[in-house]
Amino acid sequence: MSTPDADGLLAEQLLRLTRRLHRSQKRQLESAGMAITPAQSRLLRTVAHFEEPPRMADLADRLEVVPRAVTSLVDGLEAGGRVRRVPDPTNRRVTRIELTDTGRTTLRTLRDARRAAAEDVLAPLTAEQREVLAGLLSTLVDSPGPRC
Repeated sequence: MSTPDADGLLAEQLLRLTRRLHRSQKRQLESAGMAITPAQSRLLRTVAHFEEPPRMADLADRLEVVPRAVTSLVDGLEAGGRVRRVPDPTNRRVTRIELTDTGRTTLRTLRDARRAAAEDVLAPLTAEQREVLAGLLSTLVDSPGPRC
């Protein structure tokens, strides 16, 4: 059984590892000449997961943020040519957000940067250790419990 001190240390280690991963990914993106915020990259990935271009409200629900936050993120991504607002074909009062070719290219760059960052952080582990870690992380991610 774990103790509160051990759990606190584990939480701190997880936070430190997450920060390392983010810093490594940021370096990868900078070396690729990619200027995008973490929130914008999250929104871009979220748009890509929808089967059809989502409404702003769909994005706000999925990201668990207020609609105004989505509007600001979409504004920035649209200014960079990564998404565009398009009218809903069945309801002209509704605006949908779709990826552009630049947005799809950005997603590939983000994916490559994330993989390179993971490789950088996981380099000290053997293949077997990575497999064990993947299983443990899957258990934590998939477990029911308080969600943030």
